[in-house]
Amino acid sequence: MHSGHRERLKKKFLKYGADALETHELLEMLLYYGIPRKDTNELAHTLLNRFGSLPQVFDAPTNALLEVNGIGESTAILIRLVSKLSRVYTESNYKFNSKRLTKNQIGKIILNKFIGRIKEHVVLVLFDAKRNMVFCDVISQGSFGSTNFHIRDIIELALKFNATGAIIAHNHPSGMALPSREDIETTIELKNALNLIEIRLVDHIIVADNDYVSLAESEIGKQIL
Repeated sequence: MHSGHRERLKKKFLKYGADALETHELLEMLLYYGIPRKDTNELAHTLLNRFGSLPQVFDAPTNALLEVNGIGESTAILIRLVSKLSRVYTESNYKFNSKRLTKNQIGKIILNKFIGRIKEHVVLVLFDAKRNMVFCDVISQGSFGSTNFHIRDIIELALKFNATGAIIAHNHPSGMALPSREDIETTIELKNALNLIEIRLVDHIIVADNDYVSLAESEIGKQIL
């Protein structure tokens, strides 16, 4: 019975595409390839009920997935791969002919860097004198104001790429895009350090729930940037 159900679902996907499938059916199909000989319909529902949504299932920590009855290590890895592959896919497709980008384009590029990241990461964007983007990548993992965040590394990268401007970004996995006191203090410290080598800190972007807040556009940001 389960085998017949699988074949029917696969044929439905092949004939009509993913839009014809319910959310739980999409997850059910993915689970086929981690659990080849068991019914995955009930497990798909269990995962969605436990974590709340399909994105939250894919972003769930491996140890949390392993707590779900029926999820083994291989299946947990398969689920965790989805968000990682999504980030690579999105970043690869989101490219521009010009390095000189609009504010919205820069925001989208930064957002893409945080797809599937369930821990805090820090991203650095650097610009040259013509406002071309010359660097954009993750530079550290951990709290923005923690010891893992090294201002010296940013200065070295800025000098390496002959940058004149910089944007720093980090995510709040908790879902709150409000800057903490530690975030603000570290922003000021970074701004002062970059000023010494005549590089302007243009903005500090805080990412949460697939959206972002610009510190430069906030009242407190206008005072410190």
